[in-house]
Amino acid sequence: MTTTTTLTPVTPTESPQSTRTPADRLQAETTAVRLRIRWPGTRKTLSRHHRQRAADTFAAQGDSVSVSKKLIDTGHPTFRATTAIRTQVVEYWKRTTLPYVEPGTRLLRRRDLTDFDTRMSAYRDELAAAVGELNRHYSDLIEGARQMLGDLFDRSDYVDDLRESFAIDWDFPSTAAPDYLLQISPGLYQAECDRIKDRFDEAVRLTEQAFAEELGQLVGHLAERLSGQGDGSPKVFRDSAVTNLREFFDRFERLNIRSDDQLDRLVEDARRVLSGVGPQELRDQAGLRQNLSRELARVEASLDGYLTDRPRRRILRPAR
Repeated sequence: MTTTTTLTPVTPTESPQSTRTPADRLQAETTAVRLRIRWPGTRKTLSRHHRQRAADTFAAQGDSVSVSKKLIDTGHPTFRATTAIRTQVVEYWKRTTLPYVEPGTRLLRRRDLTDFDTRMSAYRDELAAAVGELNRHYSDLIEGARQMLGDLFDRSDYVDDLRESFAIDWDFPSTAAPDYLLQISPGLYQAECDRIKDRFDEAVRLTEQAFAEELGQLVGHLAERLSGQGDGSPKVFRDSAVTNLREFFDRFERLNIRSDDQLDRLVEDARRVLSGVGPQELRDQAGLRQNLSRELARVEASLDGYLTDRPRRRILRPAR
């Protein structure tokens, strides 16, 4: 007599709230978002002939020298405008998401999905407009490269139209075991579920570590700026040393997965220390500077201890 066992897929949202782990909650409340950026190369390795000529200048062997040429003036205002948009895109993607184990992929809270897609679409439109403006100056940039590169210039290094060379794309890859595996092989399906669970366990650890390290850097920087003197005068610090910390607190509140009570307490401690204190007050009141510097140094030491002593989560199982 043969007995057939059927596994029914269970999503994290079906688990009782009291028994759900941080990894379960993270998987239930987020979706993976993958960012891809296509960008043209601005440098190219010299041909063997030109590389040998460069090597001959120093009596070196050609194969031991690596030399490249700059194809385009990246300092041109139109090119810098495209680069600025790329920087904004990457910063926004990182600022609104949590770490994940797949390169180029992070975790986005599902409640933020619509806002994220709207903002990214706006960035894509901005980039298209900026590339269009760059393309209008493209012939001038090529001519400038011809003059700068001399004998190294090669028109075949340049496409005829730049607009296909730039792109920002994003998608939402699945982080769940595919249902068809359940029908083919319940064992394989369960193994894939276990592998994905391990990945979210690791994502929790990466999230905790990323928050703690960022807070440590921000707190350490402000504490260093507030302590001591430079050239006989208090060290100069920018408003961003304070505002960046406040922005961190807001982002932590919005993205925190509540996986570590100790980390929550450390963040709240730092928030309390900085509460009601503004940059100008710190510049004007030496006593306030000194007191805040001591308090921040204490928080920094606690964060160092947290990062050193916190237990490691289990190691990811190899893919099967």
